Amino acid sequence: MRVLLIEDDRKLARLIERALRDEHHQVDVAYEGDSGLDMALHGMYDVAVIDWMLPERDGPSICRSIRAAKLNTSLLLLTARSQIEDRVAGLDSGADDYLSKPFAFEELLARVRALGRRFNSTLSSEELRSGELVLDLRAHTARRAAQQLDLTATEWNLLECLIRNSNQALSRQQLLDYVWSYERDVQPSMVDVYVSYLRRKLEQVGKRDPIQTVRGVGYRWVSEYA
Repeated sequence: MRVLLIEDDRKLARLIERALRDEHHQVDVAYEGDSGLDMALHGMYDVAVIDWMLPERDGPSICRSIRAAKLNTSLLLLTARSQIEDRVAGLDSGADDYLSKPFAFEELLARVRALGRRFNSTLSSEELRSGELVLDLRAHTARRAAQQLDLTATEWNLLECLIRNSNQALSRQQLLDYVWSYERDVQPSMVDVYVSYLRRKLEQVGKRDPIQTVRGVGYRWVSEYA
């Protein structure tokens, strides 16, 4: 899964990030509320793990903003507050779950897994499908009309992002953030380059190009053409 961690305690953030990566999740980290919210609104995450007390903007405020944007991201709120009224306030802000500090990392990871299963009920644990296109999420392979696609890791991640957001217009920046995971020195033009690579390989084994260019925005995966 793709996980966003918003935690201002850098030592704790490093420990959580390492534990999540050990479970093979993609992890992005923000240390302030405003930057964390910006990443949440533009990064298309399965799960966001959010500390309550943050510089600039607190966790419940971030949860409310994410819910106002109608994102499907599952939200786990971390806090040292353990009173029942605090839990109620956290859940009422839009959080899906609440974990009090200090916590066991095993419980944190279990809660992230549980929340991830809610992210998209149309996904199976092993495959992502759109028309004749099938992505094997475990083997990281792809086939179209029963023919295997020879994709690089970057092309596969780009295809996954497009299919997960079928029929939605995605900006180049959104695709850049998802596929390149906030790497520095990667320009939005790189998205166009890899879309052209992906189109070429898809067209070799299919009748129509399912990647539609949205002028002035970016790209859209058209499921009926897949």
